[in-house]
Formats: sequence, C-alpha cells, structure tokens
Amino acid sequence: MAYSGRISDEASYSFVVLSPWYATWWAYLLYLLILGGLITAIVKWRSRKLKAQNLILEERVKERTAELEQSYHNVELLGEIGRKITASLSAEKIIATAYANVNKLMEASVFGIGIYHKDSESLDFPATYENGAALQPYSNSLQDPDRLSVLCFNTGNEIVINDLNAEYGRYLQKMPTPSMGQAPASLIYLPLKIKGNMFGVITVQSFNKNAFSEYHLYMLRTIAVYTAIALENAESFQNLQQTLSSLKETQSQLIQSEKMASLGELTAGIAHEIQNPLNFVNNFSELNKELVQEVNEELNKGDIEEVKAILKDLEENSDKINHHGKRAEAIVKGMLAHSRSGSSEKSETDLNALADEYLRLAYHGLRAKEKSFNVDFRTDFDSNLPQVHVVSQDISRVLLNLINNAFYAVNEKRLKHLENGHEAYKPLVTVKTQNLGDAVEISVSDNGGGIPESVKSKIFQPFFTTKPTGQGTGLGLSLSYDIVKAHGGEISVESEKARPDDPVGRGIGTTFTITLPL
Repeated sequence: MAYSGRISDEASYSFVVLSPWYATWWAYLLYLLILGGLITAIVKWRSRKLKAQNLILEERVKERTAELEQSYHNVELLGEIGRKITASLSAEKIIATAYANVNKLMEASVFGIGIYHKDSESLDFPATYENGAALQPYSNSLQDPDRLSVLCFNTGNEIVINDLNAEYGRYLQKMPTPSMGQAPASLIYLPLKIKGNMFGVITVQSFNKNAFSEYHLYMLRTIAVYTAIALENAESFQNLQQTLSSLKETQSQLIQSEKMASLGELTAGIAHEIQNPLNFVNNFSELNKELVQEVNEELNKGDIEEVKAILKDLEENSDKINHHGKRAEAIVKGMLAHSRSGSSEKSETDLNALADEYLRLAYHGLRAKEKSFNVDFRTDFDSNLPQVHVVSQDISRVLLNLINNAFYAVNEKRLKHLENGHEAYKPLVTVKTQNLGDAVEISVSDNGGGIPESVKSKIFQPFFTTKPTGQGTGLGLSLSYDIVKAHGGEISVESEKARPDDPVGRGIGTTFTITLPL
C-alpha cells in the first residue's frame, strides 16, 4: 500500500491502573488478621510451653522439697541415732542400740560389729544379732582369706552384695560360710575408721536378695561413723578404768607400805620403851634368885635377923618388879588402845600426852635403826590444852610422820656438816601445842636444811618426796594432809633454807603446823 502522506486525526485513550490484589485494603486487612492470628497462636503456644515448663519446675521443686525434707528428716534421724549410740560407754550396749536403730531403717536379718584386737590380730564380734536374737560371741582371724569381714578390714573398702550366690566370686575364691547362724542372700560390710585408722567393721545382712538400696547404704555409712566413735570412747573408758583400778591398787599397796614402814619405826620405839622396864624386871628377878639362896643359907645357919633383912630386900625388889611390870603393861595397853580404835571412832584425846608419847617412840625407833643418831628434842606443851575429839590412831600417825620427817631432816644436816667439818651444828626438834580458844594447834619444828620454795607447793601431793629413791614413798605427808582434812582441820608448812654464807644454818628450818577445831 502506498503512503499518501496524509496525517490522520489524533486518537486518545483512557486507562485506569488498579493496585494488585495483595496491595488492596482487604489484602492488608487479611494480613492483619493473619498476623493477629499468628501472634495469638504464638502467644498461646508460648503460654502452653511456659505452663509446661512451670509444671516441670513445680514438679522439680516438689521433688527437691521432698528431697530436702527427706534429707532434713535423715539428718534429724541420724542425729538422734548418733546421740543414742554415743550415750553409752559399754560396747555391748552400743552394738545393741545400733542394731535396734538399723533394724528400723532396713531389713537387718543379721547385724554385727567386729572390733579389731591387736594382740590377737583378730576381729572380735562381742554381740551379733540374727532375727532379734543375740548370737554367741566369736572371732575372725585377720589371716583368714575366706571371710568378707576380714577382706573389708584389711582393704578398708566397702563390700555390697545383692546376691551372694551370684556375686561372691568378685571378692572370694569360694562361697563364704557364716561364722554363726544362717547364710545371708544380700549383705553390706563397711569399715569402721577412727582418724583414718581401722577400728573394725559393721555388717548388715538379709536373707532376701536385693534388700539394700543406696539410701540404706548412705544411712549405714553415717551410723558406722557414730558407732566407731562410740566404741572408741568405750574402749578408752575401759582402758582408763583399768588404769585407774591398777593405780588404786598400787596406791593401796604403797599406803600399806607406808603404814608398815611407820609401824616398823613405831615398833622399834615401843621395843625400846618396853625394854627399860623389862631390864629392871630381869635384873631384880636375878637379884631375888640370889637373895633366895642367901635366905636358905641363913636359915641353915639359924640367923633369923639376917633372914628378915634379906626378906625385906626381897619385898622391895618385888615392889620394883611390880612397878616396872606395870609400866610395861601400861605401854602395851596404850599401844593396844591406839591400834584398836577404828578409823571412824573418835574419842576425847589428850594431845599433849599423845605428842609426847610419839615423840619418844619416834626418837627411840630411829636410835634403834642408827646407833649414831643423836638429836635434842624438846616439848612446849600448853597446860591448858583441852582434850580433843579425834581418831587418836590417825592423829598419832600424822604426828609420827611429821616427827620422823623432822628427825630425818636434822640428821641429814648433821651428817652433811660432819662431812664438811662444821661440828657447831646442834640438831633440835621441838613439838609445841597451844590452845587457840576455838581450836588447838600442834607444831613440829626442826632446824634442819629447810624446804626449797619451789618444792613447798608440792609437798602434800601424793608420791612426791625429796628423799632419795628407796627412802620414802611420797605418801606420808599426803596421808597426813587427808587425815587432818577429814578432822576438819588445817595443816601448813613454813620453811627457810640456809644461806650459802651460813654453813651452820642458824635460825632456819621447817615448821609443820596442825590446827584442829574444838
């Protein structure tokens, strides 16, 4: 077609461009609805999840609370069990208490405790229970390879068996046989330790398989600790009791030795006191025998006057024999009176006479032991001293001890001065009494070597002595102190030692003073 060159009329068109459907208002509304639904769904899902988590947490809290409550209950229970177990100092009672409480917590068909004894190298079971009945005591040697108790002790490890027939091979080469009673099906052995040292074993056994849980094991471990402590305390107490008993026996023997030593010195003094009148009796008896012979001779001669004179001499000699015999009798009666007065029998006693008597007896007793012993002794007795209600035998023992000590002190100083060439020293012991109105005072003084200040505080302690080994038990002053205290009195000591520049030791020494209430 040929182009004519003519331009045609302009054509116009009108278009309306519509938004896409996803950009329309209803689309946005749909979006909002979907978003709202989604948010709602998310919120609901989240809420359900939180609720589920809360339920889980609540369950866990309940479980933990229950566990804490159970733990608290366990702590309280174990504390109470521990107090019961440690309340006794008897091994049998401790084991019985442990069994009674363990039996409440678990199936304890058999319960026992083995205690290690070093001397016999064994585990001794003093009390084992089977179904509530006590079995006879028995022992397991630590050299026995077929005992679970021995294995537990020697290794220090726990042994837990749920089925003995199936599991014993893990521990032993052959099936163990019970030392007493029936064979168990399940069992626990735990070591008992004190400060890391093996003390023994504890065992709980059941005739049923799988009888014990972790809870039972936990509880038994704690009970084992309490039991070990209690048994060690019981053993220590028993050892202390034995030691105390041994000490008391030794003390009793030493006291008896002290009394016998005093008796020996007293006997020597009494012998001297009696010897003098006996000498007179013997001498006058011999003289009377001679006079009787003279009487016979004079009778044969018919000299009546001479016979009368001899008979008069015989009568005088008989009076003297009677006098000195009564003197000896009085000494013996006095000693018998002292020896027969019981330790609790008090009587009115003349302390002046008692002190004078025992001063002389002590002096003559020492003179009998050592002929070279020579000491001046003096008395300064209060003539107004009333009689005192005392056990005369006990007070005489105190006086004898103090006077003997005084004589010993001055004699030791005398010998030392003789060795050093100082002969000017004059040994002196003085016994003095005084009426204080509401009490009487007896003092025993010497001018011996004195007592060091460091020793004075120990002087009344049992077994303390300044004498060389073998010359004193150390009980004399201790017994004297106890006797005076038992009478409600006091005993004290004052002493001064000599200065180095005063070899003679003038004006020094020791004074023991006894005060007894009226």
